Amino acid sequence: MSTVVKGRDTAKTAIGNLRSRYLAKTSGLMIVVTDLNDGPNIEADPPHSHPHEQITYVASGEIEVFIRNETTHLIAGDLLTVPPNIPHAIRLLTDNVRLIDAFHPIREDLL
Repeated sequence: MSTVVKGRDTAKTAIGNLRSRYLAKTSGLMIVVTDLNDGPNIEADPPHSHPHEQITYVASGEIEVFIRNETTHLIAGDLLTVPPNIPHAIRLLTDNVRLIDAFHPIREDLL
């Protein structure tokens, strides 16, 4: 069975001050749209890791990504892959950033 999630009609989940997300999932794949409207930031968000594969698409804005011992500047249209269990973090470089994350398997902690 398919599901349609219309962003304009979907209640967003608040994940902090000026931050929200909404998502769609199947039994093994999840897409999460995250809006971060509290930038730019001096400090990066705290690093985190999870046992899921992750691909991030920067839909709008600019970020710095910290993964392993590397810092990378990403802009709208860029993609990033994050292997399981690797600590990573971001820093917002613009007022507003929209990230689209794909996770496999789904992250139950985000439901």
